[in-house]
Amino acid sequence: MPPSQLKRLKASLREQGITGPQKSKKQKKKGLSTETKIRRNVALESIRESFNPFEVKHLSRPSKHDITTPSTLNGKTANGALGRPGISKSLGEQKRQKTLLLEVQGRNKVGGIIDRRIGEDDPNMTAEEKALQRYSWERQRKKKKGNVFDLEDGDDDEDLLTHGGRTLDEDYDAASVDGGSDDEDMQQTRKRVREELEDLETRLDEEEPDRKKSRAEVMDEVVKKSKLYKFERQRAKEDDDDMRMELDKDLSDVRAALGAFQQALSKPKPVVEAVAEPEPPAMHPDRMALIEGSQSKEAPKSYDQQLRAMLQDGRAKPTDRIRSEEEIQAEAAAKAKELEDSRQKRMMGEDEESEDEAPVDEPENIFTQEEHDDAADFGFKSKVRHSRPEGIDDEDDFILEDDLIASESEPEEDEASVASDDASSVGSVDELMEEHREGLSNGFKGPMSCPRTLEEVMAVFDHIPYEDYHETMRSIRLRSDPSIHPTHKARLDDFAAALVEFLANLPSKSEPPSSEIFDVVIRHIHSMARKSAESISTAFRQQLRQMHATKSMTPGDLVILTAIGTIYPTSDHFHQIVTPAIILMARWLGLTTPSTPQTLTTGAYLGALCLKYQALSKRYIPELARFTLAALVKSTSTALLAPHIVNLLSFATLWQHKSALPELLTPFLKPLATLNQPKALQRINVLLAQAALGRRPLALHNHRPLAIKSAAPKFEESFDPTKHYDHDAARAETQKLKREFKKERKGAMRELRKDANFLARTKLKEKRDKDRAYDDKYRKLVAEIQGEEGHEAKQYEKERRLRRGKK
Repeated sequence: MPPSQLKRLKASLREQGITGPQKSKKQKKKGLSTETKIRRNVALESIRESFNPFEVKHLSRPSKHDITTPSTLNGKTANGALGRPGISKSLGEQKRQKTLLLEVQGRNKVGGIIDRRIGEDDPNMTAEEKALQRYSWERQRKKKKGNVFDLEDGDDDEDLLTHGGRTLDEDYDAASVDGGSDDEDMQQTRKRVREELEDLETRLDEEEPDRKKSRAEVMDEVVKKSKLYKFERQRAKEDDDDMRMELDKDLSDVRAALGAFQQALSKPKPVVEAVAEPEPPAMHPDRMALIEGSQSKEAPKSYDQQLRAMLQDGRAKPTDRIRSEEEIQAEAAAKAKELEDSRQKRMMGEDEESEDEAPVDEPENIFTQEEHDDAADFGFKSKVRHSRPEGIDDEDDFILEDDLIASESEPEEDEASVASDDASSVGSVDELMEEHREGLSNGFKGPMSCPRTLEEVMAVFDHIPYEDYHETMRSIRLRSDPSIHPTHKARLDDFAAALVEFLANLPSKSEPPSSEIFDVVIRHIHSMARKSAESISTAFRQQLRQMHATKSMTPGDLVILTAIGTIYPTSDHFHQIVTPAIILMARWLGLTTPSTPQTLTTGAYLGALCLKYQALSKRYIPELARFTLAALVKSTSTALLAPHIVNLLSFATLWQHKSALPELLTPFLKPLATLNQPKALQRINVLLAQAALGRRPLALHNHRPLAIKSAAPKFEESFDPTKHYDHDAARAETQKLKREFKKERKGAMRELRKDANFLARTKLKEKRDKDRAYDDKYRKLVAEIQGEEGHEAKQYEKERRLRRGKK
């Protein structure tokens, strides 16, 4: 049976020499030396640790065999101990009380006072040492070089005596405090100080030191001069104040004199025969009337009115300076680049903004000096002035003149005319014709009112030659310009929508117009699309719905598709008008068989339109290639196939950079050879040869021979089981980082758990203290109440016994 703990403790104390034979009185009186006390304390500490198995942490599974490594020789596992949990826990508890607990207690709190005085946090310093250090620090701060150039330093004021060396009692004698002589004494004092400063200034100017002035003397002189200049400014200000006060005192006399003078002038003068006298000098009429008194009362009113008018005047805008040719070219290039970048973004679908309602500028207009404005092309006043080169005449260059606008009485009847137009739009065809004839008789082409429906537009344009279409449209737009009246905006919107319908019906006339007439109408629609974008886009979409419903292509539909490609941007990734138009054209080309001359002609025109739409974006349209190939295979008429061959060469050039160009053009070789088209066949062969050169056949990769990776060596000269061995440096570094991350993560989680436990213990302790204080207070109150009740009960019993005794 092992010995008990008490026997082991006694044996350990005896072995360390702490206990032993009893000492004599002489040895006890002598005491222990310092070295003996230190050795005794170390021995007691080792005995205390050996008898407390929970103070030192050991390995849960000790090694079976001794291993000699640097860590076992002099490392933390040299004596088999891994740590001291008790000490670590107490240190962590103390640190959390100083840091974490203070942070939690100060959470959601603002403010506080931090004592930064010297020595306040040092308990070892006495009050005299604190005062001495504070005084020395203050003296050092004052002696810093930053205060050398301070003009307001208090030490320099001792060298300058503005009172001439006399005591200040002389200025404040008994006579100076009398109430009647305050101003005189003040003036005398100012005069004396002024004379002293003037003497000082003359002495400073006349002095010529024989030696070089010291730094202190130079600074002294600078300070004196600065104070002298300051006093001079104050003196000038006081003089101005004195003069202003004197003028204020005489103001009443001046007003009285002016009043008497005005009364004398206002008296009627006797009539005197005119005598030839020299003409007096010219004077402003307003000033002359004011002097004569005729406008003495109205003058303030007119002045206030002019002042308000001046305040309400807008600030003048700075004019643009004249730019050089290089600057103009640079701005044009920047504008062109900006427009091209915007188009590229819309083509790639990066721009989410809807731009279908506003047509873009034509490619030829992006290189102009200013922003393009179609108003100038159709006779309206343009805010942008362009300088037209000499020798170029534009047939659409006209100006909105006064004689083209309606008379002055027209705006008064404008509302009534709008109401009548809305009420009887269909039945006013005859009236429009009469107004049109009246306008022609007056020398001005066009109706007097704006047509707002298709019937009204056709009633106007069916009875005039095609050459007058442009002038008639111009006159309608001029008379209905929104600058004349706000209601004209709705008129122009309806006219623009009706013009789109009129354009669709224009090819169905008995005598169809030429392409120039179509171009004129499209140009007017394009110009109005900037201000009437919503109505025009709605009209175009209505025409596209009709095409979708009929599933056929009429000449009017072809004109509408042409106008859409002219007015709206066709390279956008998605457009509310252009995208449906492309889908309709592709559907017709994909579902129609080229069997008749009409289908061949329509297909050729639609193919050219598709290529025009994709001129910038260069998107592939398979229906176009399919229809062109079918037309070349099934037809033999050279006249009908010529447009299709042109389309073939056009899209071959357009899509020559596509990777699938050989698969696209190879089927066309046989029909071209059959139709005997050598030029087209040669062009196709050249494009196919270039596309074949751009392709590289598949081949195996040509790798250099690589050696087989050797395994890690089996033995190491200085092997350490705690280390990891890997010949791959990158993998070893990765594994090292992973181990470090895992270790740090576990340590952080451990610390977070300890913090949470500490906070929980702190809250529990606070709750217990609060509950204990509440219980103590409750017990005290209950005991006090019970004591009072007991005392009252005793008093009651005593009184009751007394009453019974009396009975």
